[in-house]
Amino acid sequence: MKTQQTAIAKLFIGIDIHKRSWKVHCSTDLSAGKTFSMVPDPEQLFCYVKKHYPDYNVTTAYEAGCCGYYAHRCFESYGWKSLVVNPADIFRRGKERYTKTDRIDAQLIARELKDGRLEGIEVPDKKREQLRSLFRRRNDLVKDMRQIKSYIKMQLLYYGIQIPDEFDNDHWSHKFRMWLDHLVFEYEPGNEVLKSRMRSFRFIDQEFRNVSTLLRKYNKQYYKKDYMLLRSIPGIGAIVASGILSELGDLRRFNGIKQSFRIRRFMSRFISKWRYGSSYRSQHAGPPIDTQLFYRGFLASDTGRSCNATLLSQISRKGCQIDHCKDSQKVIK
Repeated sequence: MKTQQTAIAKLFIGIDIHKRSWKVHCSTDLSAGKTFSMVPDPEQLFCYVKKHYPDYNVTTAYEAGCCGYYAHRCFESYGWKSLVVNPADIFRRGKERYTKTDRIDAQLIARELKDGRLEGIEVPDKKREQLRSLFRRRNDLVKDMRQIKSYIKMQLLYYGIQIPDEFDNDHWSHKFRMWLDHLVFEYEPGNEVLKSRMRSFRFIDQEFRNVSTLLRKYNKQYYKKDYMLLRSIPGIGAIVASGILSELGDLRRFNGIKQSFRIRRFMSRFISKWRYGSSYRSQHAGPPIDTQLFYRGFLASDTGRSCNATLLSQISRKGCQIDHCKDSQKVIK
Protein backbone atom coordinates (compact mmCIF):
# COMPACT_ATOMS: atom_id res chain seq x y z
CA MET A 1 0.00 0.00 0.00
CA LYS A 2 1.44 3.36 -1.04
CA THR A 3 1.48 6.25 1.40
CA GLN A 4 0.54 9.63 0.08
CA GLN A 5 1.44 12.95 1.62
CA THR A 6 -1.72 14.90 2.33
CA ALA A 7 -0.21 17.96 4.04
CA ILE A 8 2.43 20.39 2.82
CA ALA A 9 5.44 20.63 5.09
CA LYS A 10 5.90 24.10 6.53
CA LEU A 11 9.10 25.95 7.37
CA PHE A 12 9.20 29.00 9.63
CA ILE A 13 12.32 31.17 9.53
CA GLY A 14 13.01 33.83 12.15
CA ILE A 15 15.83 36.20 11.27
CA ASP A 16 17.64 38.73 13.43
CA ILE A 17 19.01 41.05 10.76
CA HIS A 18 22.14 43.15 11.16
CA LYS A 19 24.52 44.87 8.79
CA ARG A 20 27.38 42.37 9.01
CA SER A 21 25.60 39.10 9.78
CA TRP A 22 22.23 37.42 10.17
CA LYS A 23 21.22 35.07 12.94
CA VAL A 24 18.70 32.62 11.46
CA HIS A 25 16.48 30.07 13.18
CA CYS A 26 14.69 27.50 11.02
CA SER A 27 11.74 25.69 12.57
CA THR A 28 9.33 23.27 10.91
CA ASP A 29 5.81 22.39 11.91
CA LEU A 30 7.16 19.12 13.42
CA SER A 31 10.53 20.11 14.88
CA ALA A 32 12.16 23.00 16.70
CA GLY A 33 14.92 23.30 14.08
CA LYS A 34 18.29 24.92 14.55
CA THR A 35 19.97 28.31 14.72
CA PHE A 36 22.96 29.43 12.68
CA SER A 37 24.74 32.56 11.52
CA MET A 38 25.20 33.60 7.91
CA VAL A 39 26.31 36.52 5.79
CA PRO A 40 23.59 39.12 5.11
CA ASP A 41 22.62 37.79 1.69
CA PRO A 42 19.05 36.66 0.86
CA GLU A 43 20.32 34.58 -2.07
CA GLN A 44 22.45 32.38 0.20
CA LEU A 45 19.49 31.77 2.50
CA PHE A 46 17.44 30.77 -0.54
CA CYS A 47 20.12 28.25 -1.58
CA TYR A 48 20.26 26.85 1.97
CA VAL A 49 16.49 26.36 2.13
CA LYS A 50 16.39 24.85 -1.35
CA LYS A 51 19.06 22.31 -0.36
CA HIS A 52 17.86 21.30 3.11
CA TYR A 53 14.11 22.00 2.95
CA PRO A 54 12.93 21.28 -0.59
CA ASP A 55 9.20 21.46 -1.31
CA TYR A 56 8.51 23.26 1.97
CA ASN A 57 6.02 26.09 2.32
CA VAL A 58 8.34 28.83 3.64
CA THR A 59 7.37 31.76 5.84
CA THR A 60 9.95 34.27 7.05
CA ALA A 61 9.86 37.17 9.48
CA TYR A 62 12.28 39.75 10.78
CA GLU A 63 12.10 42.96 12.78
CA ALA A 64 11.69 46.32 11.08
CA GLY A 65 14.82 48.40 11.40
CA CYS A 66 17.74 50.07 9.70
CA CYS A 67 18.10 47.35 7.02
CA GLY A 68 14.83 48.33 5.37
CA TYR A 69 12.72 46.10 3.14
CA TYR A 70 15.28 44.79 0.65
CA ALA A 71 15.38 41.31 2.21
CA HIS A 72 11.58 41.23 2.41
CA ARG A 73 11.22 41.94 -1.30
CA CYS A 74 13.81 39.27 -2.12
CA PHE A 75 11.98 36.66 -0.04
CA GLU A 76 8.69 37.45 -1.74
CA SER A 77 10.36 37.16 -5.15
CA TYR A 78 11.29 33.57 -4.19
CA GLY A 79 7.63 32.75 -3.65
CA TRP A 80 7.92 32.80 0.14
CA LYS A 81 5.55 34.50 2.53
CA SER A 82 7.45 37.26 4.31
CA LEU A 83 6.56 39.48 7.27
CA VAL A 84 8.29 42.58 8.57
CA VAL A 85 7.17 42.92 12.17
CA ASN A 86 7.19 45.61 14.82
CA PRO A 87 9.73 44.57 17.50
CA ALA A 88 7.27 45.56 20.23
CA ASP A 89 4.73 43.03 18.91
CA ILE A 90 6.97 40.03 19.67
CA PHE A 91 5.79 38.42 22.90
CA ARG A 92 8.46 37.74 25.48
CA ARG A 93 8.11 35.69 28.65
CA GLY A 94 9.40 36.95 31.96
CA LYS A 95 13.10 36.14 31.77
CA GLU A 96 13.20 36.66 28.00
CA ARG A 97 12.65 40.36 28.59
CA TYR A 98 15.98 40.61 30.42
CA THR A 99 18.06 38.13 28.40
CA LYS A 100 18.43 39.49 24.90
CA THR A 101 20.83 38.07 22.31
CA ASP A 102 20.68 37.70 18.54
CA ARG A 103 20.16 33.95 18.92
CA ILE A 104 17.26 34.37 21.33
CA ASP A 105 15.66 37.05 19.14
CA ALA A 106 15.75 34.79 16.08
CA GLN A 107 14.23 31.92 18.07
CA LEU A 108 11.49 34.15 19.46
CA ILE A 109 10.56 35.40 16.00
CA ALA A 110 10.41 31.83 14.66
CA ARG A 111 8.33 30.69 17.65
CA GLU A 112 5.81 33.51 17.36
CA LEU A 113 5.65 33.01 13.60
CA LYS A 114 5.00 29.30 14.01
CA ASP A 115 2.26 29.93 16.59
CA GLY A 116 0.56 32.43 14.29
CA ARG A 117 0.83 35.37 16.67
CA LEU A 118 2.76 37.72 14.40
CA GLU A 119 1.20 40.36 12.19
CA GLY A 120 3.35 42.20 9.69
CA ILE A 121 3.47 45.93 9.25
CA GLU A 122 2.43 47.66 6.05
CA VAL A 123 5.38 47.56 3.65
CA PRO A 124 5.31 50.50 1.21
CA ASP A 125 6.19 50.16 -2.42
CA LYS A 126 9.52 51.56 -3.57
CA LYS A 127 7.95 54.73 -4.92
CA ARG A 128 6.31 55.65 -1.62
CA GLU A 129 9.28 54.45 0.38
CA GLN A 130 11.60 56.87 -1.37
CA LEU A 131 9.03 59.65 -0.97
CA ARG A 132 9.15 58.89 2.75
CA SER A 133 12.93 59.29 2.64
CA LEU A 134 12.48 62.74 1.09
CA PHE A 135 10.02 63.72 3.83
CA ARG A 136 12.38 62.48 6.54
CA ARG A 137 15.23 64.37 4.91
CA ARG A 138 13.18 67.52 5.42
CA ASN A 139 12.73 66.59 9.09
CA ASP A 140 16.50 66.19 9.41
CA LEU A 141 17.01 69.64 7.92
CA VAL A 142 14.54 71.11 10.41
CA LYS A 143 16.66 69.66 13.24
CA ASP A 144 19.86 70.95 11.63
CA MET A 145 18.30 74.40 11.23
CA ARG A 146 17.27 74.48 14.87
CA GLN A 147 20.78 73.40 15.91
CA ILE A 148 22.70 75.96 13.86
CA LYS A 149 20.41 78.75 15.08
CA SER A 150 21.12 77.68 18.65
CA TYR A 151 24.87 77.72 17.98
CA ILE A 152 24.72 81.27 16.62
CA LYS A 153 22.62 82.57 19.50
CA MET A 154 24.84 80.71 21.95
CA GLN A 155 27.88 82.57 20.61
CA LEU A 156 26.14 85.91 21.00
CA LEU A 157 25.03 85.05 24.53
CA TYR A 158 28.49 83.81 25.48
CA TYR A 159 30.15 87.10 24.46
CA GLY A 160 27.43 89.25 26.00
CA ILE A 161 26.04 90.60 22.74
CA GLN A 162 22.42 91.69 23.12
CA ILE A 163 20.05 90.87 20.27
CA PRO A 164 17.70 93.78 19.45
CA ASP A 165 14.15 93.25 20.67
CA GLU A 166 12.65 93.33 17.17
CA PHE A 167 14.92 90.41 16.16
CA ASP A 168 14.71 88.30 19.33
CA ASN A 169 12.11 85.76 18.14
CA ASP A 170 11.85 82.46 16.27
CA HIS A 171 11.61 84.07 12.83
CA TRP A 172 14.93 85.08 11.32
CA SER A 173 14.14 87.91 8.96
CA HIS A 174 16.47 89.22 6.27
CA LYS A 175 17.15 92.28 8.41
CA PHE A 176 18.28 90.07 11.30
CA ARG A 177 20.56 88.09 8.97
CA MET A 178 22.09 91.34 7.68
CA TRP A 179 22.57 92.49 11.29
CA LEU A 180 24.48 89.27 12.01
CA ASP A 181 26.60 89.72 8.84
CA HIS A 182 27.65 93.20 9.92
CA LEU A 183 28.38 92.18 13.51
CA VAL A 184 32.07 92.72 14.32
CA PHE A 185 33.95 91.06 17.18
CA GLU A 186 37.04 92.51 18.82
CA TYR A 187 39.34 89.88 17.31
CA GLU A 188 39.35 88.10 13.98
CA PRO A 189 38.76 84.50 15.22
CA GLY A 190 35.39 85.54 16.63
CA ASN A 191 34.39 86.99 13.25
CA GLU A 192 35.48 83.83 11.44
CA VAL A 193 33.46 81.60 13.75
CA LEU A 194 30.31 83.63 13.17
CA LYS A 195 30.91 83.76 9.40
CA SER A 196 31.38 79.99 9.29
CA ARG A 197 28.15 79.42 11.19
CA MET A 198 26.27 81.85 8.97
CA ARG A 199 27.50 79.97 5.89
CA SER A 200 26.21 76.74 7.43
CA PHE A 201 22.92 78.42 8.25
CA ARG A 202 22.42 79.69 4.69
CA PHE A 203 23.31 76.30 3.21
CA ILE A 204 20.83 74.47 5.46
CA ASP A 205 18.18 77.12 4.82
CA GLN A 206 18.54 76.73 1.04
CA GLU A 207 18.49 72.92 1.27
CA PHE A 208 15.39 73.12 3.45
CA ARG A 209 13.59 75.28 0.91
CA ASN A 210 14.63 73.05 -2.01
CA VAL A 211 13.54 69.82 -0.32
CA SER A 212 10.21 71.35 0.77
CA THR A 213 9.54 72.49 -2.80
CA LEU A 214 10.40 69.05 -4.21
CA LEU A 215 8.17 67.37 -1.64
CA ARG A 216 5.14 69.48 -2.53
CA LYS A 217 5.83 69.15 -6.26
CA TYR A 218 6.12 65.35 -6.14
CA ASN A 219 2.91 64.92 -4.15
CA LYS A 220 1.00 67.19 -6.52
CA GLN A 221 2.32 65.27 -9.49
CA TYR A 222 1.84 61.66 -8.36
CA TYR A 223 -0.68 61.79 -5.48
CA LYS A 224 -2.69 64.84 -6.49
CA LYS A 225 -6.15 63.49 -5.62
CA ASP A 226 -5.33 62.47 -2.03
CA TYR A 227 -3.03 65.46 -1.58
CA MET A 228 -5.76 67.95 -2.49
CA LEU A 229 -8.32 66.08 -0.37
CA LEU A 230 -6.07 66.40 2.65
CA ARG A 231 -5.33 70.05 1.90
CA SER A 232 -9.07 70.78 1.82
CA ILE A 233 -9.35 69.89 5.53
CA PRO A 234 -8.79 72.86 7.88
CA GLY A 235 -5.53 72.53 9.79
CA ILE A 236 -3.87 70.33 7.15
CA GLY A 237 -1.21 72.20 5.21
CA ALA A 238 1.12 71.16 2.43
CA ILE A 239 3.79 69.64 4.66
CA VAL A 240 1.39 67.77 6.96
CA ALA A 241 -0.46 66.40 3.93
CA SER A 242 2.84 65.29 2.41
CA GLY A 243 3.80 63.65 5.68
CA ILE A 244 0.53 61.74 5.92
CA LEU A 245 0.87 60.47 2.35
CA SER A 246 4.51 59.47 2.76
CA GLU A 247 4.33 57.92 6.23
CA LEU A 248 0.81 56.43 6.29
CA GLY A 249 0.26 55.92 2.57
CA ASP A 250 -3.29 55.34 1.36
CA LEU A 251 -5.73 56.00 4.23
CA ARG A 252 -8.31 53.74 2.55
CA ARG A 253 -6.38 50.69 3.75
CA PHE A 254 -7.59 51.29 7.31
CA ASN A 255 -10.67 49.22 8.08
CA GLY A 256 -12.48 52.00 9.87
CA ILE A 257 -12.53 54.47 12.70
CA LYS A 258 -11.39 51.84 15.19
CA GLN A 259 -7.98 51.91 13.55
CA SER A 260 -7.78 55.69 13.53
CA PHE A 261 -5.47 55.52 16.57
CA ARG A 262 -2.71 54.88 14.03
CA ILE A 263 -3.48 58.23 12.44
CA ARG A 264 -3.64 59.79 15.91
CA ARG A 265 -0.19 58.41 16.72
CA PHE A 266 1.24 59.91 13.54
CA MET A 267 -0.55 63.26 13.93
CA SER A 268 0.89 63.59 17.44
CA ARG A 269 4.25 64.27 15.77
CA PHE A 270 2.82 67.50 14.38
CA ILE A 271 0.96 68.51 17.53
CA SER A 272 3.80 68.34 19.99
CA LYS A 273 4.65 70.83 22.70
CA TRP A 274 7.96 71.97 24.08
CA ARG A 275 9.12 74.37 26.75
CA TYR A 276 10.53 77.69 25.59
CA GLY A 277 11.70 79.89 28.43
CA SER A 278 8.83 80.17 30.89
CA SER A 279 5.98 79.38 28.49
CA TYR A 280 4.75 76.43 26.51
CA ARG A 281 4.20 76.66 22.77
CA SER A 282 2.49 74.32 20.38
CA GLN A 283 4.38 73.20 17.30
CA HIS A 284 1.18 72.61 15.33
CA ALA A 285 0.00 75.52 13.20
CA GLY A 286 -3.73 75.75 12.68
CA PRO A 287 -6.84 74.57 14.52
CA PRO A 288 -6.65 71.42 16.65
CA ILE A 289 -7.45 68.24 14.73
CA ASP A 290 -9.46 65.33 16.07
CA THR A 291 -8.20 62.34 14.10
CA GLN A 292 -11.47 60.40 14.03
CA LEU A 293 -13.33 63.34 12.58
CA PHE A 294 -10.44 64.00 10.23
CA TYR A 295 -10.57 60.40 8.97
CA ARG A 296 -14.34 60.55 8.46
CA GLY A 297 -14.02 63.84 6.65
CA PHE A 298 -11.37 62.41 4.35
CA LEU A 299 -13.56 59.42 3.49
CA ALA A 300 -16.58 61.67 2.98
CA SER A 301 -14.59 63.75 0.51
CA ASP A 302 -13.21 60.70 -1.24
CA THR A 303 -16.55 58.97 -1.72
CA GLY A 304 -18.02 62.05 -3.35
CA ARG A 305 -20.38 62.96 -0.55
CA SER A 306 -21.32 66.55 0.05
CA CYS A 307 -18.33 67.48 2.16
CA ASN A 308 -18.89 71.22 1.97
CA ALA A 309 -17.31 74.09 3.84
CA THR A 310 -19.61 73.61 6.85
CA LEU A 311 -18.50 69.98 7.27
CA LEU A 312 -14.83 70.80 6.75
CA SER A 313 -14.90 73.70 9.19
CA GLN A 314 -16.28 71.40 11.90
CA ILE A 315 -13.80 68.56 11.37
CA SER A 316 -11.37 70.43 13.59
CA ARG A 317 -13.87 70.51 16.49
CA LYS A 318 -13.95 67.47 18.70
CA GLY A 319 -17.22 65.70 19.39
CA CYS A 320 -19.37 67.58 16.88
CA GLN A 321 -22.16 66.00 14.83
CA ILE A 322 -22.47 66.77 11.14
CA ASP A 323 -25.48 65.83 9.04
CA HIS A 324 -25.38 65.01 5.37
CA CYS A 325 -26.46 67.99 3.33
CA LYS A 326 -28.85 66.13 1.00
CA ASP A 327 -30.45 63.54 3.25
CA SER A 328 -30.64 62.54 6.89
CA GLN A 329 -27.66 60.18 6.75
CA LYS A 330 -25.00 61.30 9.17
CA VAL A 331 -21.50 61.49 7.82
CA ILE A 332 -19.97 62.12 11.21
CA LYS A 333 -21.74 60.91 14.32
